[in-house]
Amino acid sequence: MESRRQQQSEGKNKRVVVIGGGVAGSLVAKSLQFSADVTLIDPKEYFEITWASLRAMVEPSFGKRSVINHTDYLVNGRIVASPAINITENEVLTAEGRRVVYDYLVIATGHKDPVPKTRTERLNQYQAENQKIKSARSILIVGGGPTGVELAGEIAVDFPEKKVTLVHKGSRLLEFIGPKAGDKTRDWLISKKVDVKLGERVNLDSVSEGSDTYLTSTGDTINADCHFLCTGKPVGSDWLKDTILKDSLDTHGMLMVDENLRVKGQKNIFAIGDITDIRVSASMIFPQVF
Repeated sequence: MESRRQQQSEGKNKRVVVIGGGVAGSLVAKSLQFSADVTLIDPKEYFEITWASLRAMVEPSFGKRSVINHTDYLVNGRIVASPAINITENEVLTAEGRRVVYDYLVIATGHKDPVPKTRTERLNQYQAENQKIKSARSILIVGGGPTGVELAGEIAVDFPEKKVTLVHKGSRLLEFIGPKAGDKTRDWLISKKVDVKLGERVNLDSVSEGSDTYLTSTGDTINADCHFLCTGKPVGSDWLKDTILKDSLDTHGMLMVDENLRVKGQKNIFAIGDITDIRVSASMIFPQVF
């Protein structure tokens, strides 16, 4: 019993630094805050339930429940609201010049997603996007992955009077899962009067300010009052390319980890979430479709 108490006491003194305040990083920080000395480093001051963000665009009040300040759940840890720009064997350097010492480091920077720093700014952003949707009679969505499909569906259901056009460069929607799911999704969107165009690209660089005319790669012309770009986001690992972990990145910019999520070649550095090279099959995400 005494040995166990001693181990718990020693564990509380271990300095754990978590970089990234998304779903994975926030969960680790919250879970360890009473068993270790935890510091969360994140460019923004809040955690956001990412799968609720598109809903918040069409219903801004939804964002008040899905955007949560880190201080609301991390009550026994420190928060550094600044991007991490470098790491050494025992320190993390932030953009504001702080050096945070660690015994264990967890990297959870996921994908790049430039969002405002404060919760208030994020909620205001949702209000602005909602106003953009409300004031438009026609809307163009570029990208037929999960984000583009969901946004098209949200707008079509809440604003059925608006003309929604979805353009996707691929031959089917949701290409990362089976064709059956993509076909069902396309049929459902069409039933909601969404104009789905496959195998086409939109040249957004050619659109002048104030113009409502968009040209596709096939020569089609699309008229829309506004557009939303819903293509993939790059992995948030560029900042690691000049650090001690530069050789731990694979060709896709993912951190290579072992079965314990320990970064390969490191003893006390771990990685979790979308930045790891762990591949999740589509059947694990959508088992009912396969």
